[in-house]
Amino acid sequence: MQTEAFTLRPAAPTDVEVIVALICELAEFEQLSHLVVVTPDSLRPHLFGAKPVAEAVVAEVAGQVVAFALFFTNFSTFLGKPGLYLEDVYVQPAHRGGGLGRALLQHLAALAVQRGCGRFEWSVLDWNANAIQFYEALGATVMPEWRICRVTGDALAALGTPGLSSALPPARPSEFTPASPATAPASGAP
Repeated sequence: MQTEAFTLRPAAPTDVEVIVALICELAEFEQLSHLVVVTPDSLRPHLFGAKPVAEAVVAEVAGQVVAFALFFTNFSTFLGKPGLYLEDVYVQPAHRGGGLGRALLQHLAALAVQRGCGRFEWSVLDWNANAIQFYEALGATVMPEWRICRVTGDALAALGTPGLSSALPPARPSEFTPASPATAPASGAP
């Protein structure tokens, strides 16, 4: 695809509806539409309310928003520094291959550097070989030894509510067994 003129800018409150529409397009691409419950009204306070917890950058072509990146600050205890976590990046199919995705990631990497972050991280679906290849070409390391852990819905309510957490299954002893003999306590006790 030929490179087209585009503009990157911080998202504004007037962009929330189009960002939600792009989130829905992304979910359809990822075959996860059944999980989408976000609405403009539910997203708006998290981006532009009194205590925003996330930020977004949008890309415009000919005055139309055609891509977005939504991100937030996390923290690395090992580095003792904040990090930038990219929750989602999406470029509409008609605008892929022209440098927009690269520009969004470079913009966020520059933000991470400006903010003194020690890391810029995101997740990628294991079946998305094109994205994995693209990210690796940018210098990203796909970390196969790490897995995402998520607690949501009823499980989150049970874990986060006193008394309800007793409904959770007990931890298996193997969950607390050291990964290697080198990390086992000297006494040999678990």
